[in-house]
Amino acid sequence: MPEQSSPVPVKTFYIETLGCPKNQVDSDKLLGTLVADGMVRADAPDQADLVVVNTCAFVEEARQESVDTILSLDDLRREGSEIVVTGCMAERYGDELAELLPEIDRVVGFGVALTAPTAADGGVLVGLSPTRRSGSTNTIVPTATAPSMDLLELPRPRSDSPWAYVKVAEGCDRNCGFCAIPSFRGKQRSRSIEAILAEVGQLQAHEIVLVAQDLAAYGRDQGKGERNIIPLVKAVAEQVERVRLLYLYPSDLTDDLIDTICGTGVPYFDLSLQHVSRPLLRKMRRWGEGSIFLERIEAIRQREPDAAFRSNFIVGYPGETEDDHDALIEFVEQTRLDWCGFFPYSEETGTYAADLDGKVPAGLARERLAELVELQDRITAERRDDLIGQTLHVLVDSPGEARSHREAPEIDGIIRVPDSLAVGSFVDVEITNAAGPDLDARPILDEAPKGVGT
Repeated sequence: MPEQSSPVPVKTFYIETLGCPKNQVDSDKLLGTLVADGMVRADAPDQADLVVVNTCAFVEEARQESVDTILSLDDLRREGSEIVVTGCMAERYGDELAELLPEIDRVVGFGVALTAPTAADGGVLVGLSPTRRSGSTNTIVPTATAPSMDLLELPRPRSDSPWAYVKVAEGCDRNCGFCAIPSFRGKQRSRSIEAILAEVGQLQAHEIVLVAQDLAAYGRDQGKGERNIIPLVKAVAEQVERVRLLYLYPSDLTDDLIDTICGTGVPYFDLSLQHVSRPLLRKMRRWGEGSIFLERIEAIRQREPDAAFRSNFIVGYPGETEDDHDALIEFVEQTRLDWCGFFPYSEETGTYAADLDGKVPAGLARERLAELVELQDRITAERRDDLIGQTLHVLVDSPGEARSHREAPEIDGIIRVPDSLAVGSFVDVEITNAAGPDLDARPILDEAPKGVGT
């Protein structure tokens, strides 16, 4: 009898994702390519042949987290496995990253396959510093030549939760003084509505969260200079029960867009404000001021009293005065937003702000940040207390956890519900208690509804 050949072992992979929801979408698409290549997803890094780190490079804190994560995964991975670093930090600091961390086997830019590289993968392999493993060198695979795949348009597997992010565009045409994203993500490149709807259908999720660097500008780069975010939102809303929008530039928040968002049944407004001082916003190369923002928020609340709001603010930007800080404190007190993120200014090489005078001492910036966080934590807790006794329509995300229209996944609070409620079901619940950002609730119906799938 002929000798039977031994089966070829199946290779496994593990992906660690850092940073924003847009990075998570990229990881989902990379996952799809690895599965299509015949690999199997591992539950932990020490079970994987290929360990992928999808990094963030938005601010210094994110970059340090990326480095710490790479080192941690290197300690956990098994002998003979490979660490590949991709994402924003790989694209922006590829050479430096590979030289700094010999633990990395390969640094891979956007649009390049994660599996064994060739010259066709988008660049010539460049051997860098030797790793600590005998006979091995780490390499960088740039995307200076033609990328081998369009990450934005890659298919994705079905969502393993009842909700999913969908990236509708890549890059950004704005030139905010503090942001380096356009330098490595490029100009805005919007997808077609048809491609987005096809991805929504693949995901089979009940809530779709639309994301982009400049979401409201979706479609402006497609020839006519017209924004197509409204028809996109309406089209997605016809396919799924919930549509949520993240990261809206305030000047693009038109009456028609407000009506469209409210009309989906998810009146959730994530406004990228960054500050309220007019002089400081001009130094940020951004539009608006506190009085305009306040007027717009109040107008939305009059139109939809149940609307929820989130925003982010930079603290300690060059030139920020005590008057600027006091103006931001007053704005936070007046608007009583549901959710706020506050971030210390991070100097980014190559940005307009990096050359500005008036640097705010780090200690002072931390004091201002702590004051704002303490204020917002109190406001958020009070806003959540106000919901006690109300009935909310929630989506059960996982056993014992749900969300109403007021909570975006992963970044806002949750609503604790009985474990018996089926994941993927929509349920009316009564809020019984609040603890900081989180709520407790009981279902209105005596019998929990059957799940509608995930």
